[in-house]
Amino acid sequence: MIEPGGPEEWPAAVVHGLIGRGLTLATAESLTAGLLAATLAEVPGASGTLQGGVIAYQNHVKQNLLGVDADLLARHGAVHPEVARQMAEGARRATGADVGLSTTGVAGPAPHQGQPVGTVYVGVAGLGREAGEPAEVEVLRLSVDGDREAIRRGTVQQALLAVLGHWA
Repeated sequence: MIEPGGPEEWPAAVVHGLIGRGLTLATAESLTAGLLAATLAEVPGASGTLQGGVIAYQNHVKQNLLGVDADLLARHGAVHPEVARQMAEGARRATGADVGLSTTGVAGPAPHQGQPVGTVYVGVAGLGREAGEPAEVEVLRLSVDGDREAIRRGTVQQALLAVLGHWA
């Protein structure tokens, strides 16, 4: 995994790494509510990879815009690894991007649907490590410490690291 400098350098490394590989990216965000896409968009030249994003804070948005299974949401709620997987795939599908990156979890201040504060899932959907490989989807389960802001920012950092580990 490439870890250039500190976390402040990761957004640029993601943007330039994806551009260098000719890959595009889209986000589907619940607990980060657009912070991930905004972080990437701060990098000059981000339009060379960032296709767009969906802020899917509510379940009906996850279902209607991203194609997350309604029965899954009803049975398990939004904080579930399969929800993260379907959100990442939905971001790819909705925008035509090569890579879909999703975030869903509990930022607090209280537990949600039986999940403790800091429980996060990041979904990464894409082409595979090399061109021509079959598509793969990876879901990371995180336990992020801190207050609401720290959990959201920590989730963005971990999502960026996930992309760096695959494509940048």
